[in-house]
Amino acid sequence: MKVFRSPARHGYAVEVSPFLPNRVACASSQFYGITGCGTLLLLNQTDTEVVLVRSWDWSDGLFDVTWSESNEHVLAAGGGDGSVQLWDTANQDAPLRVAKEHTQEVYAVDWSQTRGENLIVSGSWDRSIRWDANLSPSLTTLRGHEGVVYSAVWSPHIPGCCASASGDGTLRVWDVKAAACRLAIPAHKTEILSCDWCKYDKNMVATGSVDCSVCVWDLRNVRQPISTLLGHTYAVRRVKFSPFSRTVLASCSYDFTVRFWDVSKEQPLLDTVEHHSEFVCGLDFNLHVPNQVVDCSWDETVKIYTPVKRALLAHNV
Repeated sequence: MKVFRSPARHGYAVEVSPFLPNRVACASSQFYGITGCGTLLLLNQTDTEVVLVRSWDWSDGLFDVTWSESNEHVLAAGGGDGSVQLWDTANQDAPLRVAKEHTQEVYAVDWSQTRGENLIVSGSWDRSIRWDANLSPSLTTLRGHEGVVYSAVWSPHIPGCCASASGDGTLRVWDVKAAACRLAIPAHKTEILSCDWCKYDKNMVATGSVDCSVCVWDLRNVRQPISTLLGHTYAVRRVKFSPFSRTVLASCSYDFTVRFWDVSKEQPLLDTVEHHSEFVCGLDFNLHVPNQVVDCSWDETVKIYTPVKRALLAHNV
């Protein structure tokens, strides 16, 4: 395991570059994101360690980060001041662009993965979702959630389609071009903090909730989840499907653990990783290195590792 320490910066989100296998971005905040500034960390892993390439400070906390799918140097971050910033790793000073159309904290940002699109979606505590092209004035505002929007992610399969998860307990699927909610699922009876699409099945979405559960949904039949994954003892902060397996996903939690699941198995829990001393908020799989995982925590560390039961996680499409 490789560890990067970020004194006085509490990690909220990590994402591995879709272009460079050793490049990782981390969105972090001072004082647990309650007050103070934020820092966007650009990290590089070597054979033996994780090193800081450069960092940028922002005037408010940073809560999420996403890499461009079309330019290896560009990434976007969501801030506590309602802003989404576009950063260029070749520019050390200031963001390329800043959009400040949300009126409260931006907790989610995601860059579209489908071909022919170059769109960013953002979700906010102001209960709205916005999407735009490179942070020009937002093309559409999506309204319908009755609580904070904690998570917003593009479908990797369907152009112009995104999912969102909210404090109102619903998972929603949106047609952004029509500015319409196509599906609203009462997925949990408590706040939902995260959602993610399966990389191999356009109808499969996972949700992680304050009720400590991860639910996996088939969007064609949403009366009940196809799988309910139990084991976390506090809120599930983030869920991520594996890029290498249709049925494997990971979740991180306020119980300080990261858990790995295979929904095709009778006993779905594959592994539990307990290597943090605070809330684990950020989680990602490395697209380039099978079984490699990156996470970040309020304990001021970013960790890159391979789960012990790695053979169970690989290439099970």
